[in-house]
Amino acid sequence: MGKIGLIIEREYLTRVKRKSFLLTTILVPIVIIAFYAIIIAVSISGDSKVQKIAILDNAGLFDGKIEPGKDDKSGYTFIQNETEESFKTKYNREGYNIFLYIPEFSDSQPGPMKIHSQAAVNLFVKTALERKINAAIERKRLIAADIDPDIYQKIKSDIRIENIVDAGGKEKKSNTWITYMVSFAGGILIYMILLIYGTMVMRGVMEEKTNRIAEVIVSSAKPFQLMLGKIVGIGAVGLTQFAIWIVLMSLLQLFIPLLFPQFFQQLPSGDQVGAAMATQAGNSGIASAIEGLRSLPVGLILFCFIFYFIGGYLLYAALFAAIGSVVSEDQQEAQQLVFPVMMPLILGFVIMMKAVNAPDSSLAIFGSMFPLTSPIVMMGRITYGVPWWQIAISMALLVLAFLFFTWLTAKIYRTGILLYGKKVSWKEIWKWVVRKG
Repeated sequence: MGKIGLIIEREYLTRVKRKSFLLTTILVPIVIIAFYAIIIAVSISGDSKVQKIAILDNAGLFDGKIEPGKDDKSGYTFIQNETEESFKTKYNREGYNIFLYIPEFSDSQPGPMKIHSQAAVNLFVKTALERKINAAIERKRLIAADIDPDIYQKIKSDIRIENIVDAGGKEKKSNTWITYMVSFAGGILIYMILLIYGTMVMRGVMEEKTNRIAEVIVSSAKPFQLMLGKIVGIGAVGLTQFAIWIVLMSLLQLFIPLLFPQFFQQLPSGDQVGAAMATQAGNSGIASAIEGLRSLPVGLILFCFIFYFIGGYLLYAALFAAIGSVVSEDQQEAQQLVFPVMMPLILGFVIMMKAVNAPDSSLAIFGSMFPLTSPIVMMGRITYGVPWWQIAISMALLVLAFLFFTWLTAKIYRTGILLYGKKVSWKEIWKWVVRKG
């Protein structure tokens, strides 16, 4: 264990002391928060330019009046004593950006309406016009059917079903959006971690093999000790970097409400995106988000995330280390050999995308049990309440798979790490695996 400890210490300190580690550890959270701040700044900046819209309403759809919406920055003018042909040649000269032509039509069958403009119309402006036209047509049809539109609005129902989670004899309000986002974020984080740090292990092994450093280390330690030390050491680097990212992003996130207070005061309530970030007192969005988080088994989620991060990393790192040990300097050869290892990762990501929408489907259950996909898929299911026996079986299978693949890849590693100048095939790798002694 002493030699493995020294190898772990060497791998850890060598990478942590690099300038690239310090730069990525500090810059990544700053870049993410800066990008987040730019999105918010753009979303609240709005468009200061008022769209001047001319309307030729031959059908009398609006009766000469349009009620502007809450955030409607368009100005509407109704044109009289004109035709479509006469006015479309001069609306731009008269200062209008858009010319909306509504021909005569019956309430039951609206005619072909047209928007004239000098360039493609803004999608939001077009959608707003269509919404106003549809509302006006509905109103006309209600009146024609001798139904009071105001009474109809009172009768029309728009209810939201509240999800109550019964856990431990207590009722907790669930937030569908929060549940979905936690599931998706957990799955995608595990996927990225396994991919990034697994590849880092492979490149580290390739680098030492190419520079003949492995020969020196193997003279005083067994190849298995070298492989295990490298895997654990790089994994510790990943945990350190990940922990620093969480702390820095949590601290930087506190500055966002101070920079953009008006954005958080206007956030919608309920399950809509951003509700969890609302800070205004009395805003039901923050209450809904907090209750949604409280309804989740946060302790179980954190425990599973750490377990599947460590278990999944150790399993895939062993596979990536074995690939790195049989490759010398040919990057194309490395890409060919690593493809079978990448396939289960990609499959796990695909199944996770389904699991967050159908957590109890047969495919999702299989993906959360199969060791090569369970680290990713289980994080996509865990927020929806997975039976304890499924979690126990999944974890046990992952541990057994790690032990098996570590033993398997160690047989490949101890031969491949000292093999130079030869392109290795899968057939030859299989011979190393089945060879006794």
